[in-house]
Amino acid sequence: MKTPDLSRRDFLRLARTLVLAACAALGLAGLVRFLDTVTQPAAQTDFDAGPSDGYADGARTVLPSVPAVVLKTPQGFAALSLVCTHLGCTVAPAAGGFACPCHGSRYDPQGRVTRGPATQPLRSLRTKVTSDGHLHVYTD
Repeated sequence: MKTPDLSRRDFLRLARTLVLAACAALGLAGLVRFLDTVTQPAAQTDFDAGPSDGYADGARTVLPSVPAVVLKTPQGFAALSLVCTHLGCTVAPAAGGFACPCHGSRYDPQGRVTRGPATQPLRSLRTKVTSDGHLHVYTD
């Protein structure tokens, strides 16, 4: 028995159908992969800095995990972010305040800019002593 010859028109129709089906399958696979992507967890914004009675008056304690410096004053606690306001590098304690190792910005002990290229002071962070006596630093 002889099979019928495939006309040129039928061949092109079949080829078009196969190409469109392959494109649809690839698009659907990409969509499934996109929807299955696991997002990153939210960054931590509440840091337990330990018992508040462990800080002496006038102490300046660097918390590298935050990064921040906690200041104990007679009025209570204050905290400064150690993220440079120029490009986000972590500043380090230096003589007379803080220094950015990336581009040379300098800040005084209260976080005010003393030398650029940074133009904004270090960001103040919220602090709170909880009922159990622990100091918490908030970066939000």
